[in-house]
Parts: sequence; C-alpha cells; structure tokens
Amino acid sequence: VEGRPAIILDDMIDSGSTIGLASEVLKRHGATEIYAIAVHGVFSGPALEIINKSPVTAVACTNSVPQDEFRARCPKLRTIDIAPMIGEIIRRTFNGESVTQLFVHDEQL
Repeated sequence: VEGRPAIILDDMIDSGSTIGLASEVLKRHGATEIYAIAVHGVFSGPALEIINKSPVTAVACTNSVPQDEFRARCPKLRTIDIAPMIGEIIRRTFNGESVTQLFVHDEQL
C-alpha cells in the first residue's frame, strides 16, 4: 500500500476498533489516504473517539442507523442516504414486483 490510498470495507462499524487498528497498520505501511466504508454505522462506546484519533481520512456509512448525532461528534463521518432505495424496495414488495431487478447489472447498457 506504500504511496497509495487504501480503502477498508466492512459490514458494520460498532466499537471502531477494527477501523482504528487497520488504519494504523495501513499508515505504518505507507498508505497516503485511508478511507473506511461500512453499511451500518452503530458507533457504540468509544468508537467515534477511536475514529477521530485514527489516521482514517474519512468514514462513509449508510443511514440504516440514524447518523445525525454521530456526524456532530465525528467530522470524518459521511452518510450515504439509502431512504429512496428502501422506499422503492417496500413499494416493489407491496406491489409484488421484483426487488432483485434493482440490483441486476446489465452489461449491455
């Protein structure tokens, strides 16, 4: 990773320890920037303090868990709004339409 940006992917950030430790290792090995991306940002206990003190450049997660309070305490945090997608999934489910089609990539496009 020396001289390159690094991306840490995870399904959930809870305690922040994985992001903190991984970012320290990446920084020691020369990563120029470190980004973390997770689906669910739970941020329990000292998670935001760990992230704020870590060499992570930015953390992005969805709003599957409300993020406003967390963003106020962590300037590195960015939120990806999934409300429109969840709304469309609910609409399709209610109308008996395919949810799978939302996630199918057509190589012909």
